[in-house]
Amino acid sequence: MARGLLHALAGAALGAVAARAAYTLLTRARPQDPDDRWTRKNHRGEPITLLEGPAFVAGAGAAAALVPGLPPRVRLAALLAGGGSGALGAYDDLYGTTSSKGFKGHLSALARGEVTSGAVKILGIGATGLGAAALVSGGPADTLVNGAAIAGAANLANLFDLRPGRAVKVGLLTGGPLLAAALLRDRPVSAALAAVPLGAAAALLPDDLGERAMLGDAGANALGALIGLAAVTTLGRPGRLAVLGTVAALTAASEKVSFTKVIAGNRVLNRLDMLGRRPVDPV
Repeated sequence: MARGLLHALAGAALGAVAARAAYTLLTRARPQDPDDRWTRKNHRGEPITLLEGPAFVAGAGAAAALVPGLPPRVRLAALLAGGGSGALGAYDDLYGTTSSKGFKGHLSALARGEVTSGAVKILGIGATGLGAAALVSGGPADTLVNGAAIAGAANLANLFDLRPGRAVKVGLLTGGPLLAAALLRDRPVSAALAAVPLGAAAALLPDDLGERAMLGDAGANALGALIGLAAVTTLGRPGRLAVLGTVAALTAASEKVSFTKVIAGNRVLNRLDMLGRRPVDPV
């Protein structure tokens, strides 16, 4: 356990330092401008930068490349999962349209012969998820399950990036138990994998909660993919199937139900969601 703890601490520290450094460099190089393609309006209608996403991808990628104790195949899987999903998310951030929404909407458009940016992202993240899974799995069946879990987690995390800090909080709340499980099972590789995105996300949380920046598709997709990768390397097959089933169920539910309304209607979830945020403007 001691070795796993050291690897986890190193991964979290590297992720945090690299993400903060990347965010500082990116925001200095591109000061916020309402006309800049990296600027969006948040739920209040206020301008906010999307550069938190690339900063997360860069920070988590640097940490995955440098953290000690990762075998080459696992290191490559982390870079592929995080970097691939982050790049595809950035493409959708910059060039995406709102003509089709949701997983079902993009696939329906694709069935009609319309290739949306969201469809490109969905298919691309599926491919990078399978590629990452192939590097850490024991056979074709495991590769399919693990790849679907990684890609599904990448998509699901993005569905929570609708309010300040929400996607990061979901990442921390799901990644934390994975890190604890890896430490208790004395799996230093899994512990390092889980710690890298947690450290990077936690370092960027203050700017997210302060409504100065948001993860966007780039950051949220990468965060989900890396948490998914940590899950499939930590859990046994029953646990991985449970993760995949949960991700699939929540993704399907998002097509019919607003997560924001569900959270707002639950006292505990709403309190967690509002923790650290600015008060909601009165109607």
